[in-house]
Amino acid sequence: MAVNINANIENLSSVKKRISVEIGPDDVNRRIRDAYRNLGKRVRVPGFRPGKVPMEILERRFGRQVTDDLTRTLINETLPQVLQDNNIEPVTFPLIENDVVKKGEAFKYTATIEVNPEIDIKDEHYKGIEIQKEKLNVTEEDVEEQLKRIQFNYGKLVSLEEDRGLQEGDFAVLEYEAFEDGNPIEDVKASNFLLKIGSNDFHPDFEKSLLGLKKGEERNVSVQFPSDYKNLKLAGKSVDFKVKILDIKVMDVPPLNDEFAKMVGPDFNTIDELKARIKEEFIKREEQRIDAQMKLRALNMIGENVEFELPDSLVEIETTKAINNIKENLKRSGSSLEKAGLSEEKLRKDLRPSSEKKVKNMLILEHIARKENLTVTDDEIMEAYRDIAEKLGQDLQVVIDYYQQNQLVGSLRRSLLEEKTLNYIIDNAKINIVEKDKLIELDSGDKGKKEEEVR
Repeated sequence: MAVNINANIENLSSVKKRISVEIGPDDVNRRIRDAYRNLGKRVRVPGFRPGKVPMEILERRFGRQVTDDLTRTLINETLPQVLQDNNIEPVTFPLIENDVVKKGEAFKYTATIEVNPEIDIKDEHYKGIEIQKEKLNVTEEDVEEQLKRIQFNYGKLVSLEEDRGLQEGDFAVLEYEAFEDGNPIEDVKASNFLLKIGSNDFHPDFEKSLLGLKKGEERNVSVQFPSDYKNLKLAGKSVDFKVKILDIKVMDVPPLNDEFAKMVGPDFNTIDELKARIKEEFIKREEQRIDAQMKLRALNMIGENVEFELPDSLVEIETTKAINNIKENLKRSGSSLEKAGLSEEKLRKDLRPSSEKKVKNMLILEHIARKENLTVTDDEIMEAYRDIAEKLGQDLQVVIDYYQQNQLVGSLRRSLLEEKTLNYIIDNAKINIVEKDKLIELDSGDKGKKEEEVR
């Protein structure tokens, strides 16, 4: 049976509200009596027939359980009603602070919730805006560079036979240990560590200091690491390394000829056919990259002209998602945050600005979609399933079942709606094609340039 609700709503900010709810003592007493009456019909107490157990005995034996259950029940019944009556849509679960239900007393609780902000986006903010788009420019050098990457993937590392020292591009097999003020740094040592000289994967100064060393030679190397270095055990420190070259390896690659093309795949009979496919795929990827960057540029432009408060809970969710992705990537490579010297606290701080930007862009797109009555149909969802199945090489029904069983359909629909909204913005924009170097000037903040200068 419904209860009478006395609710008060306090605006803590533009995106946060505190809802105070009170249920009168008469309703509380009635619900307590109903709870014990229902309980008495179900439980068996020695010496009493079902339904005939005195209230005092039920209270002694089951009082805590009844009050806890009734507390949850009253909150779950009344809070949705308060939200509905006041047209409040929380973006995440509310934070509840409550009393415990007591006979003869009013039951009170508060719910602190976050809601979407009020966003004022005018038509001129996203319709007819001028957007720079990078000019597609795929050169033969791009194709040759990609071909060399493929060639490299088919190569094999072999030990250097020539009697010479390390050169740029060689692979050094190292044994090293790190010291700070003469004391070993915990877990910063390795044996049989493979490092490509010149890759800057470790540290530029570290790698340069190894040039000229031959197999079996040792050297002490001092390196000053920047404060934002990826490994926190080295960040901001002056570190001394004791290094020994265990081996020098070079990449032995197959020659770029028709036989190599056949090795890459059965679709290629000549190296020219392989180059043609590389160029075709390269153009496709570049078009996708350019399109994605143009859309992001448009979204950032809209965001610069619209200011609103962000729900902190959404930013936290986005940040946590990014951290979990990092953890999963490290796990797949056999590592972890601890092994990589990363702090979750520092990651959360470093990732927050990008998370705020993502949340802001998401809310902007949601607002524009509602304003323009853009929706995603079931047919479009099905088409997305087909695309996913084709890309993954999976059966269509397997993909559908996966999304439905893991409750990912809503996420897919939101993603498709965001893409549709971005396409709407681009379709209504004025696109200016610019060379990549000019585009970089614009993206770096040189927004004072006129369009004539850009061209």
